[in-house]
Amino acid sequence: MSGMDFGFLGEPLDRSQSRVRVAARALGNNDLGHAFGHVSARIDAKSFLVCAPKPMGLIEPGETGTIVPVEGPLPDGVLGEVRCHQQIYKRRPDVNGIARTFLRAVMTLSTFQRTPKARIGFASYFAPCPPLWDDPLLLRDDAAAKKFAETLGNARAIVMRGNGCVLTGATVEEAIVMAFFLEEAAKTELAVMASGHEEASVVYSSEQAAARAVSSGRIFERMWDYLTNGDPEA
Repeated sequence: MSGMDFGFLGEPLDRSQSRVRVAARALGNNDLGHAFGHVSARIDAKSFLVCAPKPMGLIEPGETGTIVPVEGPLPDGVLGEVRCHQQIYKRRPDVNGIARTFLRAVMTLSTFQRTPKARIGFASYFAPCPPLWDDPLLLRDDAAAKKFAETLGNARAIVMRGNGCVLTGATVEEAIVMAFFLEEAAKTELAVMASGHEEASVVYSSEQAAARAVSSGRIFERMWDYLTNGDPEA
């Protein structure tokens, strides 16, 4: 690899490759993903790097992902749903990392056509609640991917009914942290529903959620360290 190859924010491309591999394994190795899903990191305004098309927990050190254009056809070998990454990066200059994965509690909750409300601190990052993509089919064409990105809007995450979710972040590491936060929020929502006393459960106000959803105090970094503990490239 040439020393002239650069990735996110001017870092060497091999460093971006490593970050994407670690991010993918963080999902696969923490029960936040399984055989399906993909992770990407923006390289620049025109392209991004997506992980190898295999179970994320099985991606090996040194295994390279593929550079994908924000505009244009997907390169050979890239999974079809990566087109939703294209559409999000195109509309969201604040997004530099995306995770498409399958969170068990999030999917269960979505079958009620619901997404988690801001009942706990982790859920405040998605307040008042993530948007729902109320279509269980895979995103296999550009028109659907465009509507999907429009439904996401400026949110950090979008839930796909019975079909997982997509998380975004200012970095790919932040997108992975959001996966953990969203799953914890969904577990809480399901527990509240199962209690039979949902009306007694308190939800954060918009002001409380805004005050709680911070990144200071190494909140994201500490969770990242937890999720990547023991990874050979972390």
